[in-house]
Amino acid sequence: MDDKEFFQAVAVRAGLSRQEAADLTRATLETLAHRLSDGEARDLSLELPEPLRVSLQRGRGEMEIFGPAESVRRVRRRTGLSGPEADRGVRAVLGTLQEAISRKEFEHAMSQLGKEYAQLVESRP
Repeated sequence: MDDKEFFQAVAVRAGLSRQEAADLTRATLETLAHRLSDGEARDLSLELPEPLRVSLQRGRGEMEIFGPAESVRRVRRRTGLSGPEADRGVRAVLGTLQEAISRKEFEHAMSQLGKEYAQLVESRP
């Protein structure tokens, strides 16, 4: 899956324009990178197309611990989307990520993120 296909899949899932989905995807990946260890963010980025890797690299740094609600808040702040749009969007990005990368890598990332994040993927908007 290339970046354009990724953005399109997010747009369809979240009910947003392709440009909104692109902005949302970048913001979500940057936010997730803050939540993952450097090694996990690096491993995850290796399975994504180059334009999406940049977002994960931009968000890397000292690992922070925060839940899905804070992730949605940060994405909302970065994108200007409403709360419900940002919530649907984060779910859409996670669902698309699950399809775009290997199962093993997705499970590694979700194990670091925790059960609450896994529930975002399981419950479709």
